[in-house]
Amino acid sequence: MKAVVYKGSHQVAVESVEDSRIEAPGDAVVRITSTAICGSDLHMYDGRTDIAPGTVLGHENMGVVEAVGPGVTSIKVGDRVVLPFNIGCGFCYNCLRGFSSDCLTVNQAAPHAAYGYANMGPFRGGQAEHLRVPYADYNCLKLPGTPGDEHEDDFVLLADIWPTGWHGTELAGVVPGSTVAVYGAGPVGVMAVYSAVLRGASEVYCIDRVPGRLEKARQAGGIPINIDDGDPVEQVMQMRRDSGLQGALRPGEDKMGGVMHGVEAVGFQARSDADASQENPVQPLEDLIRLVNPTGQIGIVGVYPAQDPDGVDEAAKQGRYQISLGQAFTKGLRIGMGQAPVKRYNEYLRDLIIVGRAKPSFVISHRLPLDAAPDAYKNFDARGSEYTKVILKPEMAAAS
Repeated sequence: MKAVVYKGSHQVAVESVEDSRIEAPGDAVVRITSTAICGSDLHMYDGRTDIAPGTVLGHENMGVVEAVGPGVTSIKVGDRVVLPFNIGCGFCYNCLRGFSSDCLTVNQAAPHAAYGYANMGPFRGGQAEHLRVPYADYNCLKLPGTPGDEHEDDFVLLADIWPTGWHGTELAGVVPGSTVAVYGAGPVGVMAVYSAVLRGASEVYCIDRVPGRLEKARQAGGIPINIDDGDPVEQVMQMRRDSGLQGALRPGEDKMGGVMHGVEAVGFQARSDADASQENPVQPLEDLIRLVNPTGQIGIVGVYPAQDPDGVDEAAKQGRYQISLGQAFTKGLRIGMGQAPVKRYNEYLRDLIIVGRAKPSFVISHRLPLDAAPDAYKNFDARGSEYTKVILKPEMAAAS
């Protein structure tokens, strides 16, 4: 079968690899109809992980079941399914408590597993024609309809970015009427904005410096804040001072001039507010600690790895980052973080799509054949305005 294979820093290729097959009684083999390139894939593409050359990439996958093992009981050949990026067993202590993102049994080397990702187990990715899915009864979310229908591009986002954006708002405690700031207008950040709006937030600010991405945030219902226009914290606070909600404050409550909920959706490759050419992995967190009001909450869903060979300093190379913990403590902020347990949310988000309450595919900018993956990675890695989210479709004919 054809698959997207990591070759080294800034190099991927579409190559012929061994076909996916049933390896255990609980496995399924899925014919891939849509598979997305994730911002997290770019960490590997940029050489910021220790992923081995030859790895098949791709953790945002959906398609049609072509084969099942003898132990699979609720998923059958012909079912249309989407796969959470994190693989769970369904029966361990963490999976039973809703933390499939930290499954204890699937990956013997660490408490988490995923398709085609560094340090997350031996599982090949789905940027390919077929994908082996372990524990298929647990990991396959069944979908209605047929491949290529009006929901194809919405459903593939259930594999990662929409549940991850939703998880950011969950960690941040967003409820109806909330004031929210989302740092980052990449695909996950835009989905966090979208999620906050669906949860009934009154104001949702989105901070970035790429105009095209900020436009996607606006389409999601957010208020764009361009870092290049000045200190983003001051921009938000000024907008809040100008809003009608500030008129509801009593004397002394002007100490609550920021927002109550913040979502960090950038991660360790964040750039300095003052100089976009320089990395500052804690810039979003520092800004959110300033911006979120006393007793507020911050959810971190941007990736911060335990090892980064190209970290900005020796501490960052070891996954250690200095933040203003004293200020966060003084303000009584609650900070949650980690991978999204996709299984906790994907069924409910799927149903919002089915009944027409949500259509997250507005974030997608490109739909391309699998053979276009090398150029798609290169262009997406430039992080410009045009490439906001790329979906690869293995059954799409390559351009002649």
